[in-house]
Amino acid sequence: MVGGSENRRTKQKRRVGLLYDDRMCKHAPPNKTDWPEIPDRIKSIWTKLQTAGITQRCVLLDAKEVEDNQVLLVHSQNHLKLMKDISSKKFSSRRKKIASKYDSIYFNEGSSQAASLAAGSVVQVIEQVAKGELSSGVAIVRPPGHHAEHDKPIGFCLYNNVAIAAKFILNEKPELGIKRILIVDWDVHHGNGTQKMFWEDPRVLFFSVHRHEFGNFFPFNDDGFYTMVGNGPGAGYNINVPWENNQCGDADYIAVWDHILIPVAKEFNPDMIIVSAGFDAAVNDPLGECLVTPFGYSVMLKKLMDFAHGKVVLALEGGYNLESTASSMLACVEVLLDDKPNDGSLDVYPNEGVCLRELVLQIINNISFAVAN
Repeated sequence: MVGGSENRRTKQKRRVGLLYDDRMCKHAPPNKTDWPEIPDRIKSIWTKLQTAGITQRCVLLDAKEVEDNQVLLVHSQNHLKLMKDISSKKFSSRRKKIASKYDSIYFNEGSSQAASLAAGSVVQVIEQVAKGELSSGVAIVRPPGHHAEHDKPIGFCLYNNVAIAAKFILNEKPELGIKRILIVDWDVHHGNGTQKMFWEDPRVLFFSVHRHEFGNFFPFNDDGFYTMVGNGPGAGYNINVPWENNQCGDADYIAVWDHILIPVAKEFNPDMIIVSAGFDAAVNDPLGECLVTPFGYSVMLKKLMDFAHGKVVLALEGGYNLESTASSMLACVEVLLDDKPNDGSLDVYPNEGVCLRELVLQIINNISFAVAN
């Protein structure tokens, strides 16, 4: 186990927190079945960072299990009980049957602890950054979280790690002065769970860019369409950019950053940014089938670092090509450390099938909102 803009950054050395714990690898597919969400996802990232000498330059944090009261900020009592009990011996004969009731979920004897460590670790990193003890941070965690809803696990996700942490900082730690959080979800799948948990909350601007394909891409519903903008006090604080085809790459994502996300972030003026950092839009990912390079991810992240005094936390979500995921995370951590982005070029045109100009105009027409001061 390894222990784990207006707001321009200063040039002082950045303290970047890094959290990884082997115990999260104990959550594994039963009988070594063919699931893409496997322990090697985080092992490969950690190995890549070690080989590159990154771990020696970061502040290594110890993982912590999530507290019940933190989970209950976004999940039901029944959900908490199931996640805590599912790895116990009394459930061993029923785990497969229980998992079959949910979409793309498996359980084993290590699931309860891994899920608790994943959620607790994201809370740990975000709290340290909010306190100012770290400049920014990265939580290399699994199982992922952004699909998990109030009362059910879904899409490899058991607890909604990012939602738990964001709600904890906003509700339970007002003394830290974090009043507005921008959640940027660049996972290739829509963050349906996170969206629902902040649907009426103007303190959180949720931004998700994802494959949607008119509801025919996971999670197979209309939640990720651009007309889904929030409700009540949260109306306008939910922004979806739905790709209606695959093969989207660096130029497509950077165009969305420049024309939608960055202008909105300037207006929202967040105190902190949390990235639901799934890397399944990366080149060669078997599920995402998109073309984002490590350089592309580094440019997207660098643009976000101009906000919230650089208080940015990355929490791992998806990413199923081990090399692409590890290389993309490495490129992002280097940005947090103030390294120059790796060599690359954005001298390419957006995917012609995206109809990007029309999409941008449609989204802008749907996201006028009044910023709470």
